[in-house]
Amino acid sequence: MARSALLNVMTQAAMKAGRALTRDFGEVQNLQVSMKGPADFVSNADRRAEEIVFQELSRVRPDWGFLMEERGEIEGRDPQHRWIVDPLDGTTNFLHGIPMFSVSIALERDGQLVAGVIFNPAMDELYTAEKGGGAFLNDRRIRVAARKTLPEGLFGTGIPFLGRGDHAGFLYELRQIMSETAGIRRMGAASLDLAYVAAGRLDGFWEQALQPWDVAAGIVLLREAGGFVTGLSGEKFDHMRGDVACGNEFMHKALVDQLKTAAQKRKRATSTSAETGSA
Repeated sequence: MARSALLNVMTQAAMKAGRALTRDFGEVQNLQVSMKGPADFVSNADRRAEEIVFQELSRVRPDWGFLMEERGEIEGRDPQHRWIVDPLDGTTNFLHGIPMFSVSIALERDGQLVAGVIFNPAMDELYTAEKGGGAFLNDRRIRVAARKTLPEGLFGTGIPFLGRGDHAGFLYELRQIMSETAGIRRMGAASLDLAYVAAGRLDGFWEQALQPWDVAAGIVLLREAGGFVTGLSGEKFDHMRGDVACGNEFMHKALVDQLKTAAQKRKRATSTSAETGSA
Protein backbone atom coordinates (compact mmCIF):
# COMPACT_ATOMS: atom_id res chain seq x y z
CA MET A 1 0.00 0.00 0.00
CA ALA A 2 1.36 3.42 -0.99
CA ARG A 3 0.28 5.98 1.61
CA SER A 4 -0.28 9.63 0.78
CA ALA A 5 2.09 12.23 2.21
CA LEU A 6 -0.66 13.22 4.64
CA LEU A 7 -1.14 9.68 5.95
CA ASN A 8 2.63 9.26 6.24
CA VAL A 9 2.79 12.31 8.50
CA MET A 10 -0.05 11.01 10.67
CA THR A 11 1.38 7.50 10.79
CA GLN A 12 4.83 8.67 11.82
CA ALA A 13 3.36 10.80 14.62
CA ALA A 14 1.16 7.96 15.90
CA MET A 15 3.97 5.39 15.81
CA LYS A 16 6.46 7.67 17.54
CA ALA A 17 3.95 8.38 20.32
CA GLY A 18 3.10 4.68 20.43
CA ARG A 19 6.71 3.69 20.98
CA ALA A 20 6.86 6.04 23.98
CA LEU A 21 3.67 4.49 25.36
CA THR A 22 5.13 1.01 24.90
CA ARG A 23 8.11 1.94 27.07
CA ASP A 24 5.80 3.36 29.73
CA PHE A 25 3.49 0.33 29.47
CA GLY A 26 6.44 -1.86 30.37
CA GLU A 27 6.88 0.13 33.57
CA VAL A 28 3.28 0.56 34.69
CA GLN A 29 2.97 -2.95 36.16
CA ASN A 30 6.03 -2.34 38.32
CA LEU A 31 4.41 0.60 40.05
CA GLN A 32 2.97 0.31 43.53
CA VAL A 33 -0.75 -0.43 43.18
CA SER A 34 -2.23 2.74 44.62
CA MET A 35 -4.49 5.32 43.05
CA LYS A 36 -1.85 8.03 43.32
CA GLY A 37 1.17 6.21 41.89
CA PRO A 38 -0.21 4.48 38.79
CA ALA A 39 -2.75 7.20 37.99
CA ASP A 40 -0.11 9.92 38.07
CA PHE A 41 2.26 7.78 36.00
CA VAL A 42 -0.36 7.13 33.33
CA SER A 43 -1.32 10.79 33.25
CA ASN A 44 2.32 11.67 32.58
CA ALA A 45 2.54 9.00 29.88
CA ASP A 46 -0.58 10.46 28.29
CA ARG A 47 0.88 13.96 28.27
CA ARG A 48 4.21 12.78 26.87
CA ALA A 49 2.46 10.99 24.01
CA GLU A 50 0.32 14.04 23.28
CA GLU A 51 3.39 16.28 23.22
CA ILE A 52 5.05 13.96 20.69
CA VAL A 53 2.00 14.04 18.40
CA PHE A 54 1.70 17.81 18.77
CA GLN A 55 5.34 18.42 17.90
CA GLU A 56 5.36 15.99 14.96
CA LEU A 57 2.21 17.38 13.35
CA SER A 58 3.05 21.04 14.08
CA ARG A 59 6.44 20.60 12.45
CA VAL A 60 4.95 19.64 9.09
CA ARG A 61 1.68 21.61 9.23
CA PRO A 62 2.41 24.62 11.47
CA ASP A 63 -0.76 26.51 10.51
CA TRP A 64 -3.27 23.78 11.34
CA GLY A 65 -5.24 23.72 14.57
CA PHE A 66 -5.78 20.95 17.13
CA LEU A 67 -8.51 19.45 19.27
CA MET A 68 -6.74 17.29 21.85
CA GLU A 69 -7.87 15.39 24.92
CA GLU A 70 -5.40 17.02 27.31
CA ARG A 71 -4.77 20.44 25.77
CA GLY A 72 -8.25 21.06 24.45
CA GLU A 73 -8.69 23.24 21.37
CA ILE A 74 -5.76 25.10 19.83
CA GLU A 75 -6.78 27.38 16.99
CA GLY A 76 -4.57 27.43 13.91
CA ARG A 77 -3.99 30.13 11.35
CA ASP A 78 -5.62 27.87 8.78
CA PRO A 79 -9.32 27.67 9.79
CA GLN A 80 -10.07 24.85 7.35
CA HIS A 81 -7.90 22.17 8.96
CA ARG A 82 -7.83 20.70 12.45
CA TRP A 83 -6.16 17.63 13.93
CA ILE A 84 -8.29 15.66 16.43
CA VAL A 85 -6.02 13.68 18.75
CA ASP A 86 -6.35 11.16 21.56
CA PRO A 87 -2.80 10.28 22.61
CA LEU A 88 -3.92 7.41 24.87
CA ASP A 89 -7.35 5.95 24.29
CA GLY A 90 -7.92 3.13 26.78
CA THR A 91 -6.26 4.75 29.79
CA THR A 92 -7.85 2.35 32.28
CA ASN A 93 -6.64 -0.64 30.26
CA PHE A 94 -3.16 0.87 30.19
CA LEU A 95 -3.24 1.41 33.95
CA HIS A 96 -4.15 -2.23 34.55
CA GLY A 97 -1.61 -3.70 32.14
CA ILE A 98 -4.19 -4.67 29.52
CA PRO A 99 -2.77 -4.29 25.97
CA MET A 100 -5.86 -2.67 24.48
CA PHE A 101 -5.04 1.01 24.03
CA SER A 102 -4.19 3.27 21.12
CA VAL A 103 -2.95 6.54 19.73
CA SER A 104 -5.73 8.04 17.60
CA ILE A 105 -5.27 10.89 15.10
CA ALA A 106 -7.87 12.27 12.70
CA LEU A 107 -7.90 15.18 10.28
CA GLU A 108 -10.94 17.40 10.00
CA ARG A 109 -11.23 19.58 6.87
CA ASP A 110 -14.01 22.19 6.75
CA GLY A 111 -15.80 20.28 9.50
CA GLN A 112 -15.62 16.91 7.71
CA LEU A 113 -13.47 13.96 8.78
CA VAL A 114 -11.13 13.08 5.92
CA ALA A 115 -8.29 10.95 7.33
CA GLY A 116 -7.66 8.75 10.35
CA VAL A 117 -4.88 6.72 11.94
CA ILE A 118 -5.22 4.41 14.96
CA PHE A 119 -2.16 2.63 16.34
CA ASN A 120 -2.20 -0.06 19.04
CA PRO A 121 1.50 -0.31 19.88
CA ALA A 122 1.09 -3.27 22.26
CA MET A 123 -0.20 -5.41 19.39
CA ASP A 124 1.68 -3.60 16.62
CA GLU A 125 -1.56 -2.93 14.73
CA LEU A 126 -1.75 0.18 12.58
CA TYR A 127 -5.09 1.19 11.08
CA THR A 128 -5.12 3.89 8.39
CA ALA A 129 -7.77 5.44 6.17
CA GLU A 130 -8.21 8.47 3.95
CA LYS A 131 -11.46 9.60 2.38
CA GLY A 132 -11.88 7.86 -0.96
CA GLY A 133 -8.81 5.67 -0.45
CA GLY A 134 -10.09 2.70 1.53
CA ALA A 135 -9.20 1.40 4.99
CA PHE A 136 -6.15 -0.67 5.92
CA LEU A 137 -4.70 -2.69 8.79
CA ASN A 138 -0.91 -2.96 8.55
CA ASP A 139 -1.19 -2.21 4.80
CA ARG A 140 -3.82 -4.92 4.23
CA ARG A 141 -7.18 -3.75 2.91
CA ILE A 142 -10.04 -4.25 5.39
CA ARG A 143 -13.83 -4.35 5.03
CA VAL A 144 -16.72 -4.59 7.45
CA ALA A 145 -18.07 -8.11 8.06
CA ALA A 146 -20.71 -9.51 5.68
CA ARG A 147 -22.99 -11.05 8.31
CA LYS A 148 -26.60 -9.94 8.00
CA THR A 149 -28.61 -11.17 11.00
CA LEU A 150 -28.40 -10.32 14.69
CA PRO A 151 -28.07 -13.93 15.95
CA GLU A 152 -24.80 -14.12 13.96
CA GLY A 153 -23.55 -10.81 15.24
CA LEU A 154 -20.89 -9.92 17.80
CA PHE A 155 -21.22 -6.34 19.06
CA GLY A 156 -19.03 -3.94 20.98
CA THR A 157 -20.15 -1.29 23.44
CA GLY A 158 -18.95 0.98 26.21
CA ILE A 159 -20.25 0.41 29.73
CA PRO A 160 -20.95 3.33 32.08
CA PHE A 161 -18.85 3.37 35.23
CA LEU A 162 -18.53 5.21 38.52
CA GLY A 163 -19.82 8.75 38.11
CA ARG A 164 -20.15 8.53 34.33
CA GLY A 165 -22.95 7.70 31.94
CA ASP A 166 -26.61 6.71 32.03
CA HIS A 167 -26.46 3.46 34.00
CA ALA A 168 -30.20 2.75 33.98
CA GLY A 169 -30.57 3.47 30.26
CA PHE A 170 -27.61 1.31 29.36
CA LEU A 171 -29.09 -1.68 31.20
CA TYR A 172 -32.18 -1.48 28.99
CA GLU A 173 -29.94 -1.42 25.90
CA LEU A 174 -27.80 -4.30 27.15
CA ARG A 175 -30.80 -6.46 28.05
CA GLN A 176 -32.35 -5.86 24.63
CA ILE A 177 -29.27 -6.48 22.50
CA MET A 178 -27.77 -9.39 24.42
CA SER A 179 -31.03 -11.31 24.02
CA GLU A 180 -30.84 -11.00 20.21
CA THR A 181 -27.16 -11.47 19.39
CA ALA A 182 -24.23 -13.90 19.55
CA GLY A 183 -22.44 -11.78 22.13
CA ILE A 184 -21.31 -8.39 23.39
CA ARG A 185 -17.76 -7.23 24.06
CA ARG A 186 -16.42 -4.24 25.98
CA MET A 187 -12.90 -3.38 24.77
CA GLY A 188 -12.35 -0.25 26.84
CA ALA A 189 -11.12 1.89 23.93
CA ALA A 190 -13.73 3.27 21.51
CA SER A 191 -11.15 3.94 18.80
CA LEU A 192 -10.31 0.23 18.73
CA ASP A 193 -13.97 -0.77 18.85
CA LEU A 194 -14.55 1.24 15.67
CA ALA A 195 -11.39 -0.14 14.08
CA TYR A 196 -12.57 -3.68 14.91
CA VAL A 197 -15.90 -3.04 13.20
CA ALA A 198 -14.02 -1.70 10.17
CA ALA A 199 -11.86 -4.86 10.14
CA GLY A 200 -14.84 -7.22 10.44
CA ARG A 201 -13.89 -8.43 13.90
CA LEU A 202 -17.02 -6.91 15.41
CA ASP A 203 -20.32 -6.65 13.55
CA GLY A 204 -21.36 -3.43 15.20
CA PHE A 205 -20.76 -1.00 18.05
CA TRP A 206 -22.80 1.45 20.07
CA GLU A 207 -22.03 3.92 22.83
CA GLN A 208 -23.29 7.23 24.18
CA ALA A 209 -21.58 10.53 24.91
CA LEU A 210 -18.14 9.83 23.49
CA GLN A 211 -15.70 12.67 22.89
CA PRO A 212 -14.62 13.76 19.39
CA TRP A 213 -11.10 12.40 19.91
CA ASP A 214 -12.56 9.01 20.87
CA VAL A 215 -14.37 8.51 17.57
CA ALA A 216 -12.96 10.77 14.83
CA ALA A 217 -10.26 8.51 13.38
CA GLY A 218 -12.39 5.38 13.78
CA ILE A 219 -15.28 6.91 11.86
CA VAL A 220 -13.04 7.52 8.83
CA LEU A 221 -11.89 3.90 9.00
CA LEU A 222 -15.42 2.61 9.34
CA ARG A 223 -16.79 4.57 6.39
CA GLU A 224 -13.87 3.66 4.15
CA ALA A 225 -14.37 0.00 5.08
CA GLY A 226 -17.99 0.14 3.90
CA GLY A 227 -19.66 0.72 7.24
CA PHE A 228 -22.66 2.82 8.21
CA VAL A 229 -22.78 5.13 11.23
CA THR A 230 -25.49 7.27 12.83
CA GLY A 231 -26.56 8.40 16.25
CA LEU A 232 -28.27 5.86 18.50
CA SER A 233 -31.76 6.45 17.10
CA GLY A 234 -30.65 6.67 13.48
CA GLU A 235 -30.11 10.41 13.30
CA LYS A 236 -27.24 11.89 11.29
CA PHE A 237 -23.93 11.21 12.98
CA ASP A 238 -22.07 14.17 14.48
CA HIS A 239 -18.56 13.46 15.73
CA MET A 240 -18.76 16.51 18.00
CA ARG A 241 -21.72 14.97 19.82
CA GLY A 242 -20.39 11.44 20.05
CA ASP A 243 -23.43 9.13 20.19
CA VAL A 244 -22.54 6.21 17.92
CA ALA A 245 -24.33 3.23 16.38
CA CYS A 246 -22.53 1.50 13.53
CA GLY A 247 -22.07 -1.67 11.50
CA ASN A 248 -22.56 -2.88 7.96
CA GLU A 249 -25.79 -1.89 6.20
CA PHE A 250 -27.82 -4.75 7.71
CA MET A 251 -26.34 -4.86 11.19
CA HIS A 252 -26.47 -1.09 11.57
CA LYS A 253 -30.20 -0.99 10.83
CA ALA A 254 -30.88 -3.95 13.13
CA LEU A 255 -28.81 -2.39 15.93
CA VAL A 256 -30.62 0.95 15.67
CA ASP A 257 -33.99 -0.85 15.74
CA GLN A 258 -33.00 -2.67 18.93
CA LEU A 259 -31.79 0.55 20.55
CA LYS A 260 -35.11 2.21 19.71
CA THR A 261 -36.97 -0.73 21.26
CA ALA A 262 -34.84 -0.42 24.40
CA ALA A 263 -35.60 3.30 24.62
CA GLN A 264 -39.33 2.64 24.24
CA LYS A 265 -39.26 -0.01 26.97
CA ARG A 266 -37.48 2.37 29.32
CA LYS A 267 -39.98 5.13 28.56
CA ARG A 268 -42.92 2.82 29.30
CA ALA A 269 -41.33 1.59 32.51
CA THR A 270 -40.60 5.14 33.65
CA SER A 271 -44.13 6.22 32.82
CA THR A 272 -45.64 3.27 34.69
CA SER A 273 -43.43 3.94 37.70
CA ALA A 274 -44.45 7.59 37.76
CA GLU A 275 -48.14 6.71 37.53
CA THR A 276 -47.80 4.15 40.32
CA GLY A 277 -45.97 6.63 42.48
CA SER A 278 -48.64 9.28 42.05
CA ALA A 279 -51.53 6.89 42.69
